[in-house]
Amino acid sequence: MAAELVEKSVRDGVCLLRMNRPEARNALSPALLQELADGIEAGDSSAEVRAFVITGGPEVFSAGADISAFAGLTAANYTQSVNRKCFDRIRNARKPVVAAVSGFCLGGGCEIVLGADLILATDTARFGQPEIRLGIIPGAGGTQLWHERGGAGIQARAALLGDPIDGFEARRLGLVDRIVPAAALEAEAMRTAARIAAQAPLAIAAAKAAMRARWSAPLMASLDTEMLLMAGLMSSQDAAEGVRAFQEKRPARFEGN
Repeated sequence: MAAELVEKSVRDGVCLLRMNRPEARNALSPALLQELADGIEAGDSSAEVRAFVITGGPEVFSAGADISAFAGLTAANYTQSVNRKCFDRIRNARKPVVAAVSGFCLGGGCEIVLGADLILATDTARFGQPEIRLGIIPGAGGTQLWHERGGAGIQARAALLGDPIDGFEARRLGLVDRIVPAAALEAEAMRTAARIAAQAPLAIAAAKAAMRARWSAPLMASLDTEMLLMAGLMSSQDAAEGVRAFQEKRPARFEGN
């Protein structure tokens, strides 16, 4: 039997979802995204679960999308891919989500985290959206949700430059809620989520619904626009060149086609 790409366990009302693809730096393959989406859906439907923790490995939370999976994506099928399903499930989870981040948290990995309610990180955390270097853009919230937490300046730096920031800068900018020691990250995330799980379930559900209400139509429409723009780029020659250059470990030569 193949190993789980997302390890799942429940304790003290908290469902822990740990990405488990270390040989690929927790790259977000369609299979991993499906398991993560299924874990959120199952936890949302379970009376035993009252909160989630999503985490990765000690050195890499997630290096982002599995670039090899891009080969089959086009403008026509991108919007129906598991990418949309997984990130929507995380953002729209009825129960609170705590993200626990250590090491590299890039691209789609960063977008997973930005969909959480609380973000805990270590001093080794590195957050970034490097998609622009591949001739594409973030397609699961990365052009919108940095702004929600840190403002327009940090959003533009993330989307247009692709430069990563460390955990301390992320905390200073409001992207991260707390910095904790690496050795204590998962335990502290579980304690935080357990404290949430111990509160009145109806009140927690109401609080989360109220907080998400401010996103409402404008943000949802912007997320749809982002996804459609990303879908259009999937068929561009620049995107194909960006992926080839990444795989061949050379600078990309973009020509605007």
